[in-house]
Amino acid sequence: MWRLVDEGCDAAATARLIHAALDAGITLMDTADIYGFDGKNGFGAAEELLGVVLASEPALRRRMVLATKGGIRPPLPYDQSAAYITEAIDASLRRLRTDSIDLWQVHRPDILTHPSELARALDDAVAAGKVRALGVSNFTTHQIAALQHFLKHPLVATQPEISALQIDGMANGEMDQAMAMGLVPLAWSPLGGGRLANPQTPREMAVATALDVVAQAQGVSRAVAAYAWLLAHPAGIVPIVGSQREDRIVEATQAAGVRWTRAEWYAVYTASRGERLP
Repeated sequence: MWRLVDEGCDAAATARLIHAALDAGITLMDTADIYGFDGKNGFGAAEELLGVVLASEPALRRRMVLATKGGIRPPLPYDQSAAYITEAIDASLRRLRTDSIDLWQVHRPDILTHPSELARALDDAVAAGKVRALGVSNFTTHQIAALQHFLKHPLVATQPEISALQIDGMANGEMDQAMAMGLVPLAWSPLGGGRLANPQTPREMAVATALDVVAQAQGVSRAVAAYAWLLAHPAGIVPIVGSQREDRIVEATQAAGVRWTRAEWYAVYTASRGERLP
């Protein structure tokens, strides 16, 4: 839902995208209160747009896992004090026109809030039925561990940037921690911010070439191969499809049928590293 407002989608266009995703078997709808904000206006705009669709078609709400994020408060930039987190969750509920959020995620870490204070606000939201499950986005492994230490409820998801061009999380312990804690990694920008579609640097072209080997052999696009490469990781990575085109959203489901040999998978990984494995 990141670019809904940027792409000029109205409620009808948004509804078509949601129907296309749900009909194709994609159920996770991920948004955030900051989506649609242009630096001056539009805070909450993407949530409001989705809320209009849900209000007009209440049956859609029961078909989806509704996820949103908060904790960014321009121009501060971050505020995860208990008072603001409570305010942010309540505001998201109003904009989304729903009684509960399936997955509420702390969007980026606020260094000036003690994790015990944040945990208290999150636990209260779960206890009140406002939020069903909790997650984080762009947190380090230590920040995740610190927050979970104070939480009564388990974190269930982490949302890092991860793609065939952004593989840090596979080597710095993020994916290992996710597997150990049972966190579902939700990968934002799984196509490298569009760079996999139009590679420019030698590294980007090498990764694209390695992906194309599997894509061409199995009759799928490079984008589908890139999603499938993430799906092959044992952490159970879920790529977040950011396209605003119905055909691209539906096409993404082909990734579930792509199979990788170890040699093919590591060829992509090695190309992304830019150097041979030890």
